[in-house]
Amino acid sequence: MSYLEELFSLDGRQAVVTGASSGIGRALALALGRGGARVTLIGRDRDRLDSVAAELRDRGAGAHWHSIDLGDEAQTRELAGSEALAECDILVNCAGVNYRPPLGETSQAEYDALVAVNLRAPYLLGQAAGPAMAARGFGRIINIGSQQSWSAFGNSGVYGMTKAALAGLTRSQAEAWSAHGVTANTIIPGFVVTPMTLETIAEPGREAALAARTMIGRNGRPEDFCGVVVFLASASAGYLTGQTIAVDGGFSVH
Repeated sequence: MSYLEELFSLDGRQAVVTGASSGIGRALALALGRGGARVTLIGRDRDRLDSVAAELRDRGAGAHWHSIDLGDEAQTRELAGSEALAECDILVNCAGVNYRPPLGETSQAEYDALVAVNLRAPYLLGQAAGPAMAARGFGRIINIGSQQSWSAFGNSGVYGMTKAALAGLTRSQAEAWSAHGVTANTIIPGFVVTPMTLETIAEPGREAALAARTMIGRNGRPEDFCGVVVFLASASAGYLTGQTIAVDGGFSVH
């Protein structure tokens, strides 16, 4: 093996990526597969999942997919009890919903949906994967947060609450299992144009204004997160745990 392969190869690892059918989740799944992992793709859109799996296989990576609605507790618990979770070495919780009505106007249905997908699902999947990882002596839990994980802006509402809680969940997961070789970290993206954020950029001038808040001068792209997810999933990140890592072009510190 080359030195870089010793540091970052994911050969032989099993990864589960939620929200893998598009946007950041798709990019992370492709990166892990190209890094050597066998990837289980989780999402709702069967056609998109099949397309991502085909792209991974074309690149020589092992891949299969499950169409699951993480807003449905029964489906989420079924996934948590599956062989894929029991055997996974790398769990990436990227699936999310982004309803952001004004806080005082949030309906119970919106609240329930946000909490179910953005917080309950990562918790349940982590509860399934973490102990099994710890028993084997290696594991990586990577949660995808938001700028709202640590600041309120853009009508954060319940969405912001769930993303802040997700960062707290990461720290609890790190505390629970890091002594047994399982790290847990949160990636905090900047603003990225994805299917989930199209409503934001529909406001004239909004996309440019968000880019201006960065130090680099542009908004993020899904591929900006490939390197960091491979690093966090690799053996090289064994001493990095419980952290919130901003990959945001300087957005959060500008």
